[in-house]
Amino acid sequence: MPAMKRAKRALAIGATIGTSLVALAAPAHADKTPGGGGGSVGSGTASGDSSGQDVSAEASGSIVKTDKHNNGTGASVGPLAPVGNWTPPACWYAPKYSAADFKKLEEHTWSLESTGYEWDAQQRRHYAEGHPYKDFNLAKADKGYWWTSDADKSYPPGWDSCTKPTFWVDNGSPPPADVPQAVTPEILAEIAYAAVRVPDTHVTLAPNGATKVNLPTWAWLDKTDFKPVSVRAYVPLTGMNATTTATPTSLKIEPGTPDAELYPGSGECTFNGDGSIGTPYVKGDADKTPPCGLTYLRASGSDGPYKLKATITWKISWTGTGQPTPKGLPDGTFGTTQDVTVDEIQAINR
Repeated sequence: MPAMKRAKRALAIGATIGTSLVALAAPAHADKTPGGGGGSVGSGTASGDSSGQDVSAEASGSIVKTDKHNNGTGASVGPLAPVGNWTPPACWYAPKYSAADFKKLEEHTWSLESTGYEWDAQQRRHYAEGHPYKDFNLAKADKGYWWTSDADKSYPPGWDSCTKPTFWVDNGSPPPADVPQAVTPEILAEIAYAAVRVPDTHVTLAPNGATKVNLPTWAWLDKTDFKPVSVRAYVPLTGMNATTTATPTSLKIEPGTPDAELYPGSGECTFNGDGSIGTPYVKGDADKTPPCGLTYLRASGSDGPYKLKATITWKISWTGTGQPTPKGLPDGTFGTTQDVTVDEIQAINR
């Protein structure tokens, strides 16, 4: 039986006997999938994924874990859409087992006799009989770890690019040159990026009630709703870590129709010093030009309300183990739409 077919067979059997076999024969896959939902956020429709689920690095038994106590929370949060052609890593390798742990895991798998004699014999030869490893490297038990792979299931089939069998790396030595996905602080920062969750962007509009044609509509966001969020990704066995932080920088308003005038003209409203955007409407300001807002020039009519879209841009930064000048990661955006009904101003003739 060809090696690739044996690997696929082991994976199929592993699904029935637990995750231990999967970790031996092929990349370990997590049970949570970020992204892929595209459902509603709050009262609007999310432009990014709204499922709010965790990246696979958070799954039980993973070789990379994430600390999310500073992340966005709540039912209305969602992941960022990176600006530009960038995606988080589909899979990665990191240290997971000590020599003794890996030996125990493999020998338990062989005792089940569920992968077949040929496969088990090949694994014994590879890891226990000196071709190339002898007795699971127990003689080097305190000098390194067994590395294996993990994958982000939101980018299927991501694990297809991480098919190298579990391998040994001495402490202080680099992983093999043929493993470009070996975990680094930058890869951890990218994993953390995928786990960042930010709140939706339902803006407050005023005056209250239906918006009127040719009258300014004020738009703003409360400062308590928008603040930096961060996620830390780390390798438990070595302490390698990276923290990715998203900081809100601007709000872009798209009125949902070309028959509108924006304030400012670009539609980009920057954050104030206190963390808010725009200025709340005060009675008597109806005829003033808002610092952030718009004026609709035509009623929404029988086609239904306009779909106003509000998108926040989040500046991304990160720090990591031994990284004095980290390589930049792309900014991200997250936006939602909300219905705006625009009425004609009714004049009374006497």
